[in-house]
Amino acid sequence: QVHMVESGGGLVQAGGSLRLSCTASGRTFSYENRAWFRLAPGKEREFVAGINWNGGGTYYAASVKGRFIISRDNTKDALYLQMNSLRPEDTALYYCAVQMRGSTWDRATNYDYWGQGTQVTVSS
Repeated sequence: QVHMVESGGGLVQAGGSLRLSCTASGRTFSYENRAWFRLAPGKEREFVAGINWNGGGTYYAASVKGRFIISRDNTKDALYLQMNSLRPEDTALYYCAVQMRGSTWDRATNYDYWGQGTQVTVSS
């Protein structure tokens, strides 16, 4: 199966930046769609950004568009999320996920594999 591991989270001040990484091991990873979701206390899991198998198509939640950039490196089976102009409302546990079959981007139930998450905390 596929094993995902996120890293790069931390504590930053509003306006700062972080770069999240998600490395994967297992079979048939590079040709699937990927995404980042986040979960904040008291809220449901939220779609953040998605990217298709070759990086040619990217999709962003309205709340992060223009501030976050999703990318991938298939030679490393890695997924990235560059987060700029961070706001306190971005505070959440961020998860990477893989979608084995193309489907609606922003539904968590459409993803088959998940990492453990990396915490991002943005102070005011």
